[in-house]
Amino acid sequence: MIARDGWPLIIFVAFLTGGSMFISPWMAAIMSVFLAIVVWFFRDPERELPVDPEVWVSPADGKVVEIEKASCSYVGEAIKVGIFMSPFDVHVNRVPYDGIVDYLEYVPGKKWMAFAPKASEENERMLVGLETAHGRILLVQIAGFLARRIVCRLKKGDRLCRGQRFGMIKLGSKVDVYLPLSVKCSVTIDQKVKAGKSVLGVTASHEKKNR
Repeated sequence: MIARDGWPLIIFVAFLTGGSMFISPWMAAIMSVFLAIVVWFFRDPERELPVDPEVWVSPADGKVVEIEKASCSYVGEAIKVGIFMSPFDVHVNRVPYDGIVDYLEYVPGKKWMAFAPKASEENERMLVGLETAHGRILLVQIAGFLARRIVCRLKKGDRLCRGQRFGMIKLGSKVDVYLPLSVKCSVTIDQKVKAGKSVLGVTASHEKKNR
């Protein structure tokens, strides 16, 4: 499956590839390889959600680079998990847990490398706040040096389901997620995660109930 936001570029490159066939076989071969790379970059594989409905899933493919207690105006005291998305990861972002979109804010900013400490505070980013049954959660899509475009298709009042696609960061970058303290984080630093599939955390009350 291909992410719908990738189709305009794919069609454009396919058009150029077709035209190059009338110019040079070598150029056509190079353009065909480039087209295959573009299609691969915008892949959007289906993901099988964890069976347990109280499990929170990762919003992005990538590597966990940050886990810390933090505070933000929307959530308050929270657990912040930062996920670095390389250009080779799937770029589509998914919803960690069922909720209603309560807050949206686009923040223009710089284009520091996504793994730089100041990227979370200074880079261009999109803030998405959800009201869930266990408190508020904040998702932050962060643009980077290569990732120059953030896509977010949400509007206030949207009801979202766990694992649902809500946007993408073209060519990867970073996603920060602020979890309520009622959620016990299940990931570790340097762990590879997949959006909509990997367990990010579990509701603490649910974990105690199942012991």
